[in-house]
Amino acid sequence: MSTFQTSDGLTLYFEDEGQGLPLLCLPGLTRTTQDFQYVTPHLPPCRLIKMDYRGRGQSQWDQNWQNYTLPIEIRDVMELMDHLSLASVAILGTSRGGLNAMGLAAAAPDRLLGAALNDVGPELDPAGLSGIMTYLGKRPAARSHAEAAAALPHVLKGFDDVPTERWMQEARTHFIETHDGLDITYDPHLRDAVEAGGELPDLWPFFDALAGKPLALIRGAGSDLLSAGIAQKMQDRRPDMIYAEVPDRGHVPFLDEPEALRATRTWMEQMT
Repeated sequence: MSTFQTSDGLTLYFEDEGQGLPLLCLPGLTRTTQDFQYVTPHLPPCRLIKMDYRGRGQSQWDQNWQNYTLPIEIRDVMELMDHLSLASVAILGTSRGGLNAMGLAAAAPDRLLGAALNDVGPELDPAGLSGIMTYLGKRPAARSHAEAAAALPHVLKGFDDVPTERWMQEARTHFIETHDGLDITYDPHLRDAVEAGGELPDLWPFFDALAGKPLALIRGAGSDLLSAGIAQKMQDRRPDMIYAEVPDRGHVPFLDEPEALRATRTWMEQMT
């Protein structure tokens, strides 16, 4: 198990394997390194790095939940890079991970080689944000992985033609089975941090900070967080951006869909 210590004393978990282009995978708000389990076998040879944010997965929880913010997470990313002696990385960011990629581009542009954004942009649909708040920080009603796997197709919007075994894998990834039901894999105080944070600032300057860097956007066709209109605005702003829309997927695509893989591989080729 690989860990490093942040400047404020937390122990954070990461994985680091392979050689070549340093590709840092940053997960979604409540997610972990397991966000990238499906895409990993399909990636071209690279130095694949994954991390659990503070308060998630195998990383230590922060006693001060007010530190569960984008600026602190971006600082943690840079401190991981320093720990690994990496001057710069490419980032594949799922949802929250994409926001952190844009934040790094704005805060320290020389440290970012390029970004692939998985179903996230500089404007987020309020409907999708409201949907996240219905479960954030709460234990699921399902009592077992089997119950959760049966419920997920009805809870997650925009997903069709997903095999039953994938839903079971998702349930096992995102929930811990205990003697009294399922539990979440992150600090429930993450909800407090999101609620205290209020509305996001104007993120278009953060998106514009990606200018000149290889950029890809992967969108679930049924996403309730990234609208088709905002995706089009992003394309208008960056005509060179690689774009893939994944059918039968909502927020977020699994990343092993053919459309997502083509976009990711093409994006990686631009940096090798």
